[in-house]
Amino acid sequence: MELATYVDSLWILVAGILVMFMQPGFMLVETGFTRSKNSVNIVMKNFMDFSVGAVTYWAFGFALAYGGTTLGGFLAYGNFFLEGDSITYFFQVVFAATAATIVSGAVAERTKFSAYLLFQPFICGVIYPIVTHWVWSGQGWLGDLGFIDFAGSGVVHMVGGFAALAGVQIVGPRIGKYDDNGNPQVIPGSSMVAGALGVFILWFGWYGFNVGSALAAVDVDLAAIAVTTTLSAAAGSITAMYTSMISGKPNVGMTLNGALAGLVGITAGCANVNNLGAVLIGLVSGVLVVYSINFLEKKGFDDAVGAVSVHGICGIWGVLAVAIFDTTDGLVFGGGATLFLPQLIGILAIGAWAYGTSFIVFKVIDSTVGLRVTAEEEIAGLDATEHGTTAYGDFITKK
Repeated sequence: MELATYVDSLWILVAGILVMFMQPGFMLVETGFTRSKNSVNIVMKNFMDFSVGAVTYWAFGFALAYGGTTLGGFLAYGNFFLEGDSITYFFQVVFAATAATIVSGAVAERTKFSAYLLFQPFICGVIYPIVTHWVWSGQGWLGDLGFIDFAGSGVVHMVGGFAALAGVQIVGPRIGKYDDNGNPQVIPGSSMVAGALGVFILWFGWYGFNVGSALAAVDVDLAAIAVTTTLSAAAGSITAMYTSMISGKPNVGMTLNGALAGLVGITAGCANVNNLGAVLIGLVSGVLVVYSINFLEKKGFDDAVGAVSVHGICGIWGVLAVAIFDTTDGLVFGGGATLFLPQLIGILAIGAWAYGTSFIVFKVIDSTVGLRVTAEEEIAGLDATEHGTTAYGDFITKK
């Protein structure tokens, strides 16, 4: 192996490890933004996101994404129960687990653990890999169309966000989320400190997500990708904070989600936009996420952590922003509207696929084993009723 190839492979491996470290980040965000009586349940879901995802992606997810033979650019086949190509598997499986755990937070505090386990193999092993094939395999129809998504605003975040939207719609809102007149109520989380730590961990891991997607370290300006990633996240947190102040005091939850929104927004174009473009993408992301969270809440969608808005809506913006700010063919650099059509087609295709397939799977689960716990179990907390324990050492009262 040549030295350059060795260095490239080593960097991809390290970047994949950074992305894997995002799993505890998601866990802390989800536990911090929700109530302590459901913390163990969230821990279990996050552990299973990665564990089930790793085995499922090894068995058949990788084959549907990179199997070698394509069926019309829609899906691949071949190399089931993966042998070889370990570096691609490892870097992709951590992305698959990320898409899954986006759903975990959105449907938190009222979903059966057994039902969630049934959904995991579908998103890690089918829904996400097929979109991967469309865009990143070199054989997919979206890639052939000229669709650009460098690190996954659409491929990862829109998939997770729109799958989460289907789950939230079917499982319904938490008890107490809406008053008798249908007005949304605040359900305070257990720890904004844990939530903030989780966001910082996600921000840290995102450098693996974005910079690692260069898939090389030699003769690549990795630092430039790190800078655009940093600027967009920072800008997103600032505008989310100020936007939340319009209706009151600066909201910590919105500020934290603003940083994540900026990260999602820049992911598609992190290697294709300049620093000013990254700041503008982040500024829009931070405003967008606040209004999106409030809008969805008013429409009756109870997303416990704002995942649909952060990942789904800002994922759309990230994909679209490439057509505006790409330094080669973007609108503001004289490229005209050439990138808008493939980007818009990609948005529609990914959103429809992720939402439609997830809706069907969740609906089947709900109609068979049931998706939601009973009202009594929800009020008592999923830690006690689903797992027979608590997160913080309290004794469970036996009835």
